[in-house]
Amino acid sequence: MFIQTEATPNPATLKFLPGRPVLETGTLDLRDPAEAAKSSPLAERLFAIEGVDGVFFGSDFITVSKSAGEWPQLKPAILGAIMEHFMSGAPLLNAGEEETGAADEFFETADEEIVTTIKDLIETRVRPAVANDGGDITFKGFKEGIVYLHMKGACSGCPSSTATLRHGIQNLLRHYVPEVVEVRPV
Repeated sequence: MFIQTEATPNPATLKFLPGRPVLETGTLDLRDPAEAAKSSPLAERLFAIEGVDGVFFGSDFITVSKSAGEWPQLKPAILGAIMEHFMSGAPLLNAGEEETGAADEFFETADEEIVTTIKDLIETRVRPAVANDGGDITFKGFKEGIVYLHMKGACSGCPSSTATLRHGIQNLLRHYVPEVVEVRPV
């Protein structure tokens, strides 16, 4: 098994491509070792590596964030954990675990058509580009012209995430949806 790695715009996050599907649907962002232990054997194994403080699963990639240490020292242990997991045939997620859905979205019923357009733009234009950088952005809400987005994976805590939101996503949404005044992270 050969696992490729890619740098992300976030220097504290590295993207790992195992060359096989990771999550069938959605994404999963884990920032707590206890939550990781309940959710995924692989995430639990990765959090056991000193310095790892975030694990994100995408469709065909895993991003790992560090709080301490240097990538040349951390990378071999992370690659070993990912390889051992996939070679063992163990499931990625524990039974009953799945990606979080849209249950916590908020917007006025009168804005449903606007929200549908915003979600479509995020799904077709923003998420594929962000996935290339090892992260994900999901819609959380729309209120009084403000779009609220949740940034995950490499995007969470990335130094360039504010610029991405303000100049990239906000300008795109304002162009297609005049009702959008601002974009904010949650």
